[in-house]
Amino acid sequence: MTASPRVVIIGAGIVGANLADELTSRGWADVTVLDQGPLPLTGGSTSHAPGLVFQTNASKTMTEFARYTVEKFSTLDVDGLPCFNPVGGMEVATTPARWEDLKRKHGWATSWGIGSGLIDPDECLRRYPLLDIDKVFGALYVPTDGLAKAGRAVVALTRRAEERGARFVGSTKVTGVLQHGGRVTGVETDAGVFDADIVVSCAGFWGRRIGAMAGMDVPLLPLAHQYAKTGQLAELVGRNTEITEASLPILRHQDQDLYFREHNDRLGIGSYRHRPMPVELSDLDEEGEIGEHAMPSMLPFTDEDFAPSWEESKLLLPALRQTKVEEGFNGIFSFTPDGQSLVGESADVRGFWVAEAVWVTHSAGIAKAVAEQLVHGRSETDLHEVDVNRFEEVQLSQEYVDETSQQNFVEIYDVLHPLQPKLSPRDLRVTPFHARQRALGAFFLEAAGWERPHWYEANAPLVKEMPHDWLPPARDAWSAQFHSPIAAAEAWRTRTAVALYDMTPLKRVEVSGPGALAFLERLTTNKLTKSVGSVTYTLMLDDAGGVRSDVTVARLEPDVFQVGINGNLDADHFRKNLPGDGSVRVRDITGGTCCLGVWGPAARDLVQPLSREDFSHEGLKYFRARHARVAGVPVTAMRLSYVGELGWEIYTSADNGLRLWDALWAAGQDLGVIAAGRAAFNSLRLEKGYRLWGTDMTTEHDPYEAGVGFAVRPAKGEFLGREAIDGRSEETAARRLRCLTIDDGRSVVLGKEPVFVDGRPAGYVTSAAYGFTIRKPIAYAWLPATAEVGTPVEIEYFGRRIAATVAAEPLFDPGMERIRR
Repeated sequence: MTASPRVVIIGAGIVGANLADELTSRGWADVTVLDQGPLPLTGGSTSHAPGLVFQTNASKTMTEFARYTVEKFSTLDVDGLPCFNPVGGMEVATTPARWEDLKRKHGWATSWGIGSGLIDPDECLRRYPLLDIDKVFGALYVPTDGLAKAGRAVVALTRRAEERGARFVGSTKVTGVLQHGGRVTGVETDAGVFDADIVVSCAGFWGRRIGAMAGMDVPLLPLAHQYAKTGQLAELVGRNTEITEASLPILRHQDQDLYFREHNDRLGIGSYRHRPMPVELSDLDEEGEIGEHAMPSMLPFTDEDFAPSWEESKLLLPALRQTKVEEGFNGIFSFTPDGQSLVGESADVRGFWVAEAVWVTHSAGIAKAVAEQLVHGRSETDLHEVDVNRFEEVQLSQEYVDETSQQNFVEIYDVLHPLQPKLSPRDLRVTPFHARQRALGAFFLEAAGWERPHWYEANAPLVKEMPHDWLPPARDAWSAQFHSPIAAAEAWRTRTAVALYDMTPLKRVEVSGPGALAFLERLTTNKLTKSVGSVTYTLMLDDAGGVRSDVTVARLEPDVFQVGINGNLDADHFRKNLPGDGSVRVRDITGGTCCLGVWGPAARDLVQPLSREDFSHEGLKYFRARHARVAGVPVTAMRLSYVGELGWEIYTSADNGLRLWDALWAAGQDLGVIAAGRAAFNSLRLEKGYRLWGTDMTTEHDPYEAGVGFAVRPAKGEFLGREAIDGRSEETAARRLRCLTIDDGRSVVLGKEPVFVDGRPAGYVTSAAYGFTIRKPIAYAWLPATAEVGTPVEIEYFGRRIAATVAAEPLFDPGMERIRR
């Protein structure tokens, strides 16, 4: 039997203890857990965490982590004292907007398999007698939510891990992360060196400091969050015991950024209503005595910040008027630029991992996922939303992290639309076409720091010009946000003339060198051994056959490939799999290049007169690429179309981008050329059935389930994931990504809504849009494979059921005649 690697975990809080437990349960016994504080309560966030576990989240991944935490903690005890109290969870609505939002959240719970219900004010009062129900519209109630005893769970997990061989060492401060040849070798502490093959930082709000020791930017910000305890409440006297502490549901009052839990005969109140309070680690007394009121993670309570929250608390819970705030503290937690946790291996130092910005709610689930990655090479739960390497370089600056993390604190309980962009910082990354887009009245949304036009006000007159049946029906107030009927006009002009789409923000890398072809063949599923000029749509799988990405590979020279990827995670995957002989180079070329999608039936009429090269169908066939000049601008033209129309992705260097735009714009005026945005693009791509990785498919799905099995060529030889998918096919798939059309022709859903088959929850929506060409709303959804074409289904949208039908795909131009002209 091979000895398990030496693992050092930095941080003995709820995440580190869970990880030690998960690793040792899988047979890895050489695990050492270090903490600068005394054991078992080390002085980090775990020591003061209020322990409320609300499972339902917009993220399927985070919901699964929370559900596992509930399941695991429900089995733990310390000397007969439980580590989880399933009192249930209530989120009350005191405004119509919040009530609608809770209907949406009930849909998420149904989609992700969490039992929940929407209850009326009378039921709210029955379950929580302290409420003033005259202020309440209703609540979302989840019976399996509850209270985690974080400190007690740490003791239980530590004992169990120690029984299997793990070692916990307290009062030991890590002073350095040792590495050699790009690999971690151990950690240096004030008590000496601990050798290691793997180091995992579970240091909580100290995570940025530990990451820096390994040369890694860990994008988190420590922020103080207020928690107070009231005096005794007569209504609570005698309800609870010292063991249970609570019997009322945990309560959220998100309209006022508040939450509540019982502490025997008192209430605890947490508030996000106050100003953001960033914390400098250098200001914390890390060497001081760690006592009940002197933990470094517990700062002095600032009464003036809590005063408005106290007044709002008394309005919702009138019983509080008989008591007062008797104690409180400002507890430190970690926040990130997008509000998600940080999980994964350093891009530069192999063997150095982080599991940071993790709340008690998700602690066991994330620890399980990290253990699965370390021991088995992959997590059962898709991790792209939390992967620490998801951020672009511009998003790792301390200024960006500090501003966006504070904004996430402010917005933590806000009702946010799925498309709602940051207000600041903006204009971090703009394409060479940005000035022209502004002049055309582009409505920009933001992604990965890029400004991306969603439609152009300059196209508003087209709404009156286009045929009346292209005009979509009026939308409900929610789906109408960040939407304009101009998108319909842009889709119409794309289908009938020609449009320019700015595709620059889509990440691309150059893979080159004598080993480039073999390298790409090993990582992807399709055959790439083709002639120069070939373009191939292919997948990257993980060891279990899950789709870790889909990419487009263009062979521009014998040893030079341009690869269109889905983001920084793909670039990180490439770099981590590079051969050690230097035969392959991977270079991110996104910022130095730009791309225009020129698509529509008049695309060739626009481009061909500007070039001496042959852009005919015979001269540049579908899924082929060539170097050319367009209006004198050196370009790489790829015959691709993600909107289902004739055209090309035309790439050039960033310095030539504006010249290319201006030439195409001027030449296209007589052809009716327009600039078109992402709203039209998304509608058109769904009409063609094109998948979006990370939304429609992830590592949790194999190619045949996702409907992209055509991109797998097992006969080509070995590639990552090939063995795992042997014997699989569309016929063996138990679930499928299905295309739905909505029967009433007008109800637009947005994604993540539950789908019902025969009246029972059976799946969930991934992507959705109004199909302007087919005059129907479209939704893609994961459903049982038995839901064949023609099967009637229902989509639950804000509490009401919308009839839909499983449709054959693609909905538009199934014969591909328009693309292959």
